[in-house]
Amino acid sequence: MSAAPSKTAPGWTLARRTTLMNPSVIREILKVTERPGIISFAGGLPASETFAIEAFREACDAVLRNHGQAALQYAASEGFGPLREAVAAGLPWHPSPDQVLITSGSQQGLDLVAKVLIDADSPVLVEQPTYLGALMAFAPMEPQVHTVPCDADGVLPQALAEQASALRQAGKPARFAYLLPNFQNPTGRTLGVERRAQIAQVAQQHGLPLIEDNPYGDLWFDAPPPAPLAQHVPDGVIYLGSFSKILAPGLRLGFMVVPKALFPKLLQAKQAADLHTSGFSQRVAQHVLASGVQDQQVPRIRDLYRQRRDTMAQALQRYGAPLGVQWQVPTGGMFLWCRLPQPLSALHMLPQAVDAGVAYVPGAPFYVGQADDATLRLNFTNATPEQIEHGVALLCGVVKEALASSAQSPVSRTAA
Repeated sequence: MSAAPSKTAPGWTLARRTTLMNPSVIREILKVTERPGIISFAGGLPASETFAIEAFREACDAVLRNHGQAALQYAASEGFGPLREAVAAGLPWHPSPDQVLITSGSQQGLDLVAKVLIDADSPVLVEQPTYLGALMAFAPMEPQVHTVPCDADGVLPQALAEQASALRQAGKPARFAYLLPNFQNPTGRTLGVERRAQIAQVAQQHGLPLIEDNPYGDLWFDAPPPAPLAQHVPDGVIYLGSFSKILAPGLRLGFMVVPKALFPKLLQAKQAADLHTSGFSQRVAQHVLASGVQDQQVPRIRDLYRQRRDTMAQALQRYGAPLGVQWQVPTGGMFLWCRLPQPLSALHMLPQAVDAGVAYVPGAPFYVGQADDATLRLNFTNATPEQIEHGVALLCGVVKEALASSAQSPVSRTAA
């Protein structure tokens, strides 16, 4: 059933879908972390010292000097041709540049997918837990969101097959399954080679389209992740990528690689949303990529993030393990996923943590339906090793106090 229309100031009536729009928990927490003295593990922010500022300064100057009029003019909705060609050439299955749609960040790609593929009450499949931004993009289209069980290695192929089969037999086949195979947000888990092949087989056997979201794939620490799902079933996957994690999020540049049959409708949705992504930003990004700066920067970024991941894991071992805190150490990406000891709630504990000088993202918003309230996500890329060490110590101090308080209050244990 559709949500009821919402009333606001006299004369204005909000669309029903606005009742399904909620503020980003992460964005709201980031406002709190702007207070002086807060060590933030909350946002998925890359380390700002990795931004190639001199290369961007040179690129901006070159673009304005050589192509200024074109860069500042309206541009093609599909994106800047040389950037589309660079994206296609950099992907292992070498799609046609004509399949590449440049977006205003990969988040816009999720919004376009929702608008083009979801009708009210149509089923979609997601991992449990999954990326909060995807749930926010899908929600206004009023889908039926079904969760697929996962383990420490990601989504379970047999469970995915059973879900897809049951929905098809019920006459409501899933519009797509949304997956983050590499260093998943929020858990950090990665799908292995065999499981990817199994998921691709499920997709082919059950006619299940896949949305493959890969913003973190370049941020591997020890070995690159396996081949994308799109390499297995190129016509059955919409692939989303981002320049935010390796160049700079302020560019607001992402891309989609789209099966040719779907491209026209996604392009029309893009045109209705913003006509085109910033032509200036696209030309600057293409200039920086062509300069080879990225090839030099990415290994340094990996080394930096690996060190920070290790610092956080070691600090948790020192301060958290004795308290019963559990965590998964990712092999790449930006996040470390934790579980607090019973009976603690990460959501309820957050105000105490902020008062102590440290912030994180509670795990509950990443779940559909029943949430694991003891979970939380820690970002390790945007804090120095000293801040990570101190912040984890502060966080575990709050955990220790919360455990002591719960031991003295049977009521709080029941509530948690």
